[in-house]
Amino acid sequence: MQTQAPLNWQHILEQIQHGSPKAISRCISLVENEAPGYEAFLSALPATAHAQIIGITGPPGAGKSTLTDALIGELVRAQKKVAVLCVDPSSPFNMGALLGDRIRMSEWYNHADVFIRSLATRGSLGGLHPKIIELTEVLKAAPFDYILVETVGVGQSEVEIAGLADATVVVLVPEAGDEVQTMKAGLMEIADIFVVNKADRPDADTFYKNLKLMLQPAFHATALDIPVIKTVASQKKGIPELYDAICRQLQQVHTTDKKYRLLAEKAYYLLQKHRMKNISKEDLMTAIQKENITNIYSFITRFY
Repeated sequence: MQTQAPLNWQHILEQIQHGSPKAISRCISLVENEAPGYEAFLSALPATAHAQIIGITGPPGAGKSTLTDALIGELVRAQKKVAVLCVDPSSPFNMGALLGDRIRMSEWYNHADVFIRSLATRGSLGGLHPKIIELTEVLKAAPFDYILVETVGVGQSEVEIAGLADATVVVLVPEAGDEVQTMKAGLMEIADIFVVNKADRPDADTFYKNLKLMLQPAFHATALDIPVIKTVASQKKGIPELYDAICRQLQQVHTTDKKYRLLAEKAYYLLQKHRMKNISKEDLMTAIQKENITNIYSFITRFY
């Protein structure tokens, strides 16, 4: 039986730095599947990356994919190189991405300046892939200017994107009035920019005004200076204004302590995953069932 040759991670890194789509795709798969040596590879990644991460999130049906597609076009016209990670719901049967075809972005799949990869949440909470931080670090090693991360959705518990992105765009539609009320606290914490998409629909102006009112300091002290942009992504309307707002936000990142808060969030998330690496829900359920556990607290203390 032949033993498989060890991976040449240095060669893979060199190819990634030259922008090889094949090498980037392969490396993402290797990191996803925890190939031998992947942690050492991630630790050795150069710290010279300049790519900035733009998170795009919002409730289902808000038009995130269409908006992302339009934003890619704007970035390409500005002669920028773009990587896109589309995080889709997982199939309950094989944990693959349900929307992996990405029909709305088919225009960009063969474009020399655009790299697109669909990822499945694999049951991860927060609307993100469980290795999203590691994968964005891989992309940062490539010669991209921007990394777009489109998440599954947003809600009170789904705010992980705030710990990942340098700028977080929350996409809403005019009919989302009730959803904004139920998600208000989480939205206020994560949004750097609000987008009212499908702004050609009835009541869009009213929703826009109410959202702006909600962002006044009299209602929410931390909501100062959060821009609200009206777009019709399917018609590419409002996209230049959105790009300008994103650029302004990314410039502010360097003049505030947000960078350090983001790094602390990433460090906490990675340490949490490392500590929990050898614990699975399935094993816990089996042990609880086998031992007929009734006192969960006494059960979990054995893992401390």
